Amino acid sequence: MEPLSCSWASPAVCMAQMSLPVWRWMSMRLRYAHDRCECSRTYRAAPMLDLAPLLLGDIDLSDADALWTDCGAAALTGRRSGPPLPGPVAVGPSMRSLALRLRELSTRLGFEVIVDGPALLAERARITGHGRQGTVSCGGACRLLRALDGWVAVSLARDEDRSCVPAWLEIDVDVADALAVDTAVSAAAWATTTAVLVERAALLGIPCGALGEVREAQVPANRLGTAEPLRSLDGLVVVDLSSLWAGPLCGRLLRAAGARVIKVESSTRPDGARNGPRRFFDLMNAGKESVVLDLAAREGQARLAQLVDGADVVIEGSRPRALQQMGIDAGLFRGRVWLSITAYGRSQPMRVGFGDDTAVAGGLVAHDEAGPVFAADAAADPISGLLGAVAVLNRLASGDRWLVDLSLAHAAALMTRG
Repeated sequence: MEPLSCSWASPAVCMAQMSLPVWRWMSMRLRYAHDRCECSRTYRAAPMLDLAPLLLGDIDLSDADALWTDCGAAALTGRRSGPPLPGPVAVGPSMRSLALRLRELSTRLGFEVIVDGPALLAERARITGHGRQGTVSCGGACRLLRALDGWVAVSLARDEDRSCVPAWLEIDVDVADALAVDTAVSAAAWATTTAVLVERAALLGIPCGALGEVREAQVPANRLGTAEPLRSLDGLVVVDLSSLWAGPLCGRLLRAAGARVIKVESSTRPDGARNGPRRFFDLMNAGKESVVLDLAAREGQARLAQLVDGADVVIEGSRPRALQQMGIDAGLFRGRVWLSITAYGRSQPMRVGFGDDTAVAGGLVAHDEAGPVFAADAAADPISGLLGAVAVLNRLASGDRWLVDLSLAHAAALMTRG
């Protein structure tokens, strides 16, 4: 998924601020973040319903290892020179259970959607050809690092992330030298607690999660108003503002069930998946209508508001304030379901994350005698995409209007615990 837009300074500013004591400018950024990153008051005031028990059916663990192997996830789990490893026992059966719920709900409301839930875990790798790399993610951008009191996963996929490494770890390193950065990061993390690493990363907008830090396996939903239960997806309009994997997968599944899905992209910041394999982007977005808007212009913002106003369902992955600045507030949505897919939930808008580091935060890793390794490929993304589609269909069938707060890290925790 696209990370939350919470980078409060450019890489150049990060480097310039190195002349200040780290504690001083970090505290300044923390105060600024606290003032700026607020969720909608309407959203905060609403009572919360945990959808998790409603979305997962019975979990049969008897063939868990076979599911993990047969779907291709085992081949993506373990060290490059070692054998494939089993993942958390509940993940495969939980994905199968979600796929069955998707089939049941889609048949009830529209077209029957049959999907191999566990196979989604290896769907991207079958296109990219990526394989297991132990403490390096299949895609290569995320690393598991030993800290003073545990492990963290950090993704340095973007130039701005690497530029902020000196500030993050209070070290002097040439950020243009990838090998030097990797070596320095490993050494500095070893001497730092997981809490400090995660907190500093959040301040700088670096995707970082501590292994197993998210223990709550919830899918919170807030009732925004009343509506009759939906009888059919015929004519249902979904506006998909998301990017990369989780949100687009959710939109793809809703499209297969019979909804009309409109994919909206910024003309200056298109879906990052366009930078990857064309086959994967097409797989996520085939059948959707496409709208490209200049969201820096009033005309583009007005058109976006018009699309949202006419939507029955919205899928997005932005921090609340980013949309509020364009006059769009999820808490005031008049459609049926607003699905917010973020790294750690709307209550933690400062934190950013991708599918690999948030999976680690949710405890979704494998282990060998040397320690934890990544399990599958960016597992929190396909998990959240499938879970999000089931959550949307569940709320449509139940009636009323809802804001569903789906977190990648919490989704991973849910699948890990079953």
